[in-house]
Amino acid sequence: MDKINALLEGIKQGNFINIARALTIVENSLSESEALLRMLKVQRNIPVIGITGPPGAGKSTLVNAITAHYAAANKRVAILAVDPTSPFNFGSLLGDRIRMAQQFNNPNVFIRSVATRGALGGISTKTMEMVDVLSASNFDIIMVETVGVGQSELEIAGLAERTIVVLVPESGDEIQNIKSGLMEIAQAFVVNKSDREGADLFANNLTKMLRQAEPAVPVFKTIANKNQGVAELCAWMDRPVHYDNFRKPYLLAEKAFKLLQFYRSQDIDRKQLLADIKVAAEEKNFNIYRFIDAWR
Repeated sequence: MDKINALLEGIKQGNFINIARALTIVENSLSESEALLRMLKVQRNIPVIGITGPPGAGKSTLVNAITAHYAAANKRVAILAVDPTSPFNFGSLLGDRIRMAQQFNNPNVFIRSVATRGALGGISTKTMEMVDVLSASNFDIIMVETVGVGQSELEIAGLAERTIVVLVPESGDEIQNIKSGLMEIAQAFVVNKSDREGADLFANNLTKMLRQAEPAVPVFKTIANKNQGVAELCAWMDRPVHYDNFRKPYLLAEKAFKLLQFYRSQDIDRKQLLADIKVAAEEKNFNIYRFIDAWR
């Protein structure tokens, strides 16, 4: 318990080594994980911003530009870059930290890459717990960049106070097909790479689509790799969040459900499952439903 108390004090003081150790404990469900999570003093006043959108939209570049903006103002920034999970070793594939290398040596910036671990919406239970660890520290803002997978991104709404959806002008032909769930969770849209042809038309069409939204959903145009439009986006991010008292309990219930779902399936060893199914699948009359009976 002394070890946990020392770790919690380090987290509170913003010690990156302690934060990294705590995240490792939580991400890997080590023995101290449950005690650590139960003793966390999460600060609900730290804004958590979810940044999502399709692959190639420039999410990491935008996060890098936003981080540079806050770091220049001497703000402490934490980033969780959620990468796709390898189906072979359950580890992270993309390594967003590489794309944010220029922030590595900034003493006010903490970056951690985390695998989705198979979560369809890009948010695993481990991500939720890791955000709570970061929220127990002294950061001024926490950003979670997720894999862009469409409708399932509803999951991020239960994690972040504000969700930003990043698109590019080439999305114009697909704008009518944007999943309704994605439209509902976004508090802002960003048209990145807006120096490309058709950016103004796309942004205008998107604005028209969102005109009936309540509350209003803004559309920002950015060129993240040139740091254009980023200050305006950050100014919006700095505005106080007015909670929807009707919506918030549903989002918290969704988070609670995901946590319960994870804890109840925690005794399932996925590597052993893989080993067993390799053997069982060789049987002539293999049936996956009979196979999982032994795991229930």
